[in-house]
Amino acid sequence: MKKRLPPLNWLRSFEAAARHLNFTQAASELHMTQAALSQQIKGLESQLGCALFKRLPRSLALTDAGRAYIPSVREAIENLAVVTDEIFGKERGRTLSVRVNLVFFNTWLAPRLADFRQKHSDVDLRFTSNIWITGPDQEADLEIRYGKGNWSDFSSDRLTWDQLMPVCSSTLLYQKSIPDQPGELNNYCLLHVIGYEEGWGHWLKQLGYHSIDASQGIHFDSLMTAMEMAAHGHGIALSRSSLAAEMLKNGRLIAPFNESVAAAESCFLLTPSNKPIQSHAQKFKDWLIEMAAKGR
Repeated sequence: MKKRLPPLNWLRSFEAAARHLNFTQAASELHMTQAALSQQIKGLESQLGCALFKRLPRSLALTDAGRAYIPSVREAIENLAVVTDEIFGKERGRTLSVRVNLVFFNTWLAPRLADFRQKHSDVDLRFTSNIWITGPDQEADLEIRYGKGNWSDFSSDRLTWDQLMPVCSSTLLYQKSIPDQPGELNNYCLLHVIGYEEGWGHWLKQLGYHSIDASQGIHFDSLMTAMEMAAHGHGIALSRSSLAAEMLKNGRLIAPFNESVAAAESCFLLTPSNKPIQSHAQKFKDWLIEMAAKGR
């Protein structure tokens, strides 16, 4: 059965009038005329089938029904205001929306974001993941993708210059030691990432290790997951130098071999070419390109 719900503007008028116990003051707060507010209150009372106010000669008072109704109305309006602020922000125009590659965010961007927030405290940030790209995000001001930089409807700025490098924990769960050279990899679990053109098969072929079975091991849909599994000792992941740098620095991962292969794919910042860039997005773009140049 369809539930009866009064119009929101009637409820807002009722809440303001109940708080002030004065139609004129409530109307002024809501930027309405006293007559318009009074008419909305009458409409609400008519729909509910009972009076909410006692109209006294020089004042207003809530009826028993009005006193019972006002706490729930007030809570509902306050909850709606809080949720609206959380999702859309008090000033929607200064909220920057960035759709971002998840592993890039976790390993590269997150450790650096404090610098941007300190320099641009006026810009609110909203990040969403693009782990599976299904098309352009109409709400995103900017996007960070991993690939070769050739996406239609976007201009792209390169953020990383990567080497493909195996990484693992200093202690493996199922082996007594880590391998000394890539030729030993048949005896170790390889951790693969679905969706990358340059995987284990590519790396081994480029270095001439044709006898290694590049298909064995565990497959994941995120490099972040593969690197976490590697850090826990489950096998050896093929990472990208910029994305593994933080975990190598803090010792969660090590690079067991000296060999590496230059990656054709990299992380890129994408700017939609079909709409003008807003000032808050330009601030983030300039900052991000500067940070990428420093880390190159």
